[in-house]
Amino acid sequence: MSQSRPAEITIVEVESKAQWRAFHALPQTIYRDDPNFVAPLLLERQFHFDTKHNAFFKHAKGKFWLALKDGVPAGRITAQIDALHLAQHHDATGHFGFLEGINDPAVFAALLATAEAWLKSEGMTRVLGPVSFNMWDEPGLLVDGFGSPPNVLMGHHLPYYQDLITAQGYAKTQDLLAYTYPVKKPFAENVQRLIGKMQEKHSFVFRPARMDKKNFPGEVALIRDIVNDAWAENWGFVPMTEAEVEEIASLFKVFLKPEALVIGEYDGEPIGVAMMLPNINECARDLNGKLFPFGIVKFLWRLKVSGVRSGRLALMGVRRKYWSSPVGAITALMMVQTCQRSDFARKVETGELSWVLDSNERIKAVIAQFGATASKRYRIFEKPLG
Repeated sequence: MSQSRPAEITIVEVESKAQWRAFHALPQTIYRDDPNFVAPLLLERQFHFDTKHNAFFKHAKGKFWLALKDGVPAGRITAQIDALHLAQHHDATGHFGFLEGINDPAVFAALLATAEAWLKSEGMTRVLGPVSFNMWDEPGLLVDGFGSPPNVLMGHHLPYYQDLITAQGYAKTQDLLAYTYPVKKPFAENVQRLIGKMQEKHSFVFRPARMDKKNFPGEVALIRDIVNDAWAENWGFVPMTEAEVEEIASLFKVFLKPEALVIGEYDGEPIGVAMMLPNINECARDLNGKLFPFGIVKFLWRLKVSGVRSGRLALMGVRRKYWSSPVGAITALMMVQTCQRSDFARKVETGELSWVLDSNERIKAVIAQFGATASKRYRIFEKPLG
């Protein structure tokens, strides 16, 4: 009686156009039975992984692999080493990211072992992941909140991923939270009274970013300065570079209105910034990742005309010197309120505030004033490279 042979798992580095097509197409196979999966836009992903285009690779290097099971794509992974992370933390740590795979322990084991081997060969002694590509991108593995689609630029995974990762010796190092809140709900009365009193004593201005040609470079520099100061003490922080901010701002100019990006000023000093993104996953939900030839019309109509019903507060920061004062809390709350009251957000009913470190009790206390509830949990794992 013949016995079936074990499947052959092969790891190949992604280099050819055919391999890149398989790399980008793999999630659609993995999640084909998941009603909450939203295929990423292929054109955007191609630019994102282009090392000549993505500003991340001005200070980082990486490798990309596919796992083949009996010759058929069954998984993928990246490994990256960020020079800015190493300069900031001095911890000889590399990262893995964009991990996807079928429910097969052998596939996950082979992918993670390949990423670890390369990182170790480059002198790394520890690996964190998934971080795709860095903490400003899409960090963390979804471990709770599988029952709804992801918001824009947030990850989505299947429940078995966590077990297959921890089976390879990985342990939790940090959790990130996504909060959902009703955009139209007013702040509690005591919060509104505090805001009123502060506005009587001080001059607060909450203005849209200036995106005209003359003021744009200065605004980009200001936003970068505020963000890097506001986030400097956060776990895993790496400063955002000028090129990265310009890249984000350029995309912002194409898809969004200026009032979606708010700068908060206190007694004439710019001290805070907040950015609310439309949840373009609503616009792309049935496009299967393709904008052309007809998807672009649907996408732009939904974004610009019919409008989306959900958004994501993807960035909020106040300069560190104001963290312990009411000025900081009021600035954060008022920036969010300004975003929500803009013409841009007129049809948005539900907001997501993400991501937030589970260990950041200070910002979680501010978020509580929104009437927000934690709806998704993402986890970053670590492993020593012995």
